[in-house]
Amino acid sequence: MRTLNFFKYMLLGVAIIGLNACKKEGCTDKNAINYSVKAKKDDGTCKYETQETETYVLAKSVVDGDYTLEYYTEKGKFLTGYNAIKVKIKKADGTYVENVSMTWAPLMHMTSMSHACPASSLTNKGTYNEGYMVFQMASNDTEYWDITLNYTINGVEHSNTSVVVVESAPKRIVQSFKGTDNVKYILALVEPKSPIVGTNDVKMVLYKMASMTSFLPVESYSVKIDPRMPSMGNHSSPNNVHLTQGSDEFYYGKLNLTMTGYWKINLQLLDNAGTVLKGEEVTSTVEASSIYFEVEF
Repeated sequence: MRTLNFFKYMLLGVAIIGLNACKKEGCTDKNAINYSVKAKKDDGTCKYETQETETYVLAKSVVDGDYTLEYYTEKGKFLTGYNAIKVKIKKADGTYVENVSMTWAPLMHMTSMSHACPASSLTNKGTYNEGYMVFQMASNDTEYWDITLNYTINGVEHSNTSVVVVESAPKRIVQSFKGTDNVKYILALVEPKSPIVGTNDVKMVLYKMASMTSFLPVESYSVKIDPRMPSMGNHSSPNNVHLTQGSDEFYYGKLNLTMTGYWKINLQLLDNAGTVLKGEEVTSTVEASSIYFEVEF
């Protein structure tokens, strides 16, 4: 019995030493934001294995010479509307290249023309870069999207263009329209992703088309919202807050949903002088605005 206890305590001591060794080495990965990290003892050092989580899932993998380009999204796919995207570059040995400067350019190839979509710049976060794109339309059998990714590693410039499949989102969360000022706008819903009964923080992004391949964030406009339930007499809800621009390019407000079900979020876009550029006020004779988003939960 004493021998058995001795071995139990000896094993416990070894485990504690191993844990302390990993702790001493600092078994955390500051660059593994939104990824699960495992640290294991390997010859006295901590070794990391990075895996995608349910938050960001691998949506596209492309071999580009000695590297593999990985695109991650929240759903593991590209959808119409706002897409938060993380890009990682993997070496042949399976490790990820750090601090890579990247630029990207999405392009939709239609049967008679090509056009881009709103896209942010990419921000480096160590082992990955992050940004977003707003796809106005889905891919189909004859029309498709591709993304050109430009990146530099060890002073060598690389460029890869690969096709991505963009699926239609289950609900309407992006609107492309021309305002009364003859400018084409793209308005997309960012939040809420998982609506609740009560007050929801609502977030949108607004761009205008400068050319077929260039979109610019719109500053200092506002977006009026009027949520309605068509199946419940088209009733609205109180205490909604119209959206205004924050300190970044996004627009923020409050959306009050009083019950579960299907909601149509009627929209009006106003310029910085308060002039309505698109959308109608819902009245007893106007059941819905010509621009709207859909939420169902």
